[in-house]
Amino acid sequence: MTTKFDVSVIGELNLDLILSGLPPALTLEHEHLADHLSITLGSSSAIFAHNLSSLGNKVGFSSAIGDDPLGEICLQRLGASGADLGGVRRMAGKTTGLTVILPQGKQRYILTYPGTMFEMSQKDLELERVYSARHLHVSSYFLQKGLQPSLPEIFRNAKAAGLTTSLDTNDDPEDRWGSGIEDLLPYVDVLLPNEREACKLARVDDAQHAADALSRIVKTVVIKRGSKGALARVSGKEIGAMPPSVQVADHVGAGDSFDSGFIHQFIRGAKIEDCLAFGNLTAALSVTRPGGTEAFRDAAYRDAFLQEHRSKSELRAC
Repeated sequence: MTTKFDVSVIGELNLDLILSGLPPALTLEHEHLADHLSITLGSSSAIFAHNLSSLGNKVGFSSAIGDDPLGEICLQRLGASGADLGGVRRMAGKTTGLTVILPQGKQRYILTYPGTMFEMSQKDLELERVYSARHLHVSSYFLQKGLQPSLPEIFRNAKAAGLTTSLDTNDDPEDRWGSGIEDLLPYVDVLLPNEREACKLARVDDAQHAADALSRIVKTVVIKRGSKGALARVSGKEIGAMPPSVQVADHVGAGDSFDSGFIHQFIRGAKIEDCLAFGNLTAALSVTRPGGTEAFRDAAYRDAFLQEHRSKSELRAC
């Protein structure tokens, strides 16, 4: 099969509406005023695809949107990164999903209307296009209700076609952490949960035990721990990496941005240490501006940030 993309991404596509500066306690029937409003490209899959494409990769994106203005704005924002949107399907009479984020210090309320992300299924995918890549990535497993039953087969066939694979489960809104994911994990090469998600998946209480349990199934397990850095377990070997210190605007999309940096290096055959370091760097870039893609959209800012912090890292290593 001819390779058209560096990475194929299957997942959800929606906007994030971020209301900042709200009081810490919200009261029913009381009108609360926000200090700032941001409307940015949202959804873990789209943030990952946008930022990976912004780093210079050929990305093919497969998703579903409604035939509404929200969907059109999503396409404009993601398309501006250079990602190929030929795999995005418009569902007539349907509504594109939307996420409302209410930051509260280092934590946040996340309210999502799923819309078409629950409805996309295997029949909406052009699988020959999906497999015409070097690597396949899926985010937000638990939001892909219509696609979940087919994902083990899709990943198995991707590996048979010579692709490597990665998965970021993100949160399970139902807090069940099942839904057939045990059938998918054996076909995953890189698993990219955060600390809470890893513990939930492994049904243990700490990241070390989660890494132990998950690495028995997945060759490369990478656990994102925010300011504590990232932890990887590869073939029984544990590798850690700390992020650079930056001024944080918000944490929206930090994990997805980490994924984009990690996979950017992974598909180039880099050592896991280098994948972790670049993942930490792209996550740090992301949090310096509100929203998961805004720091990547400004090419001059993005390139200067990456160059500056790479240089600092090289100096520390000398």
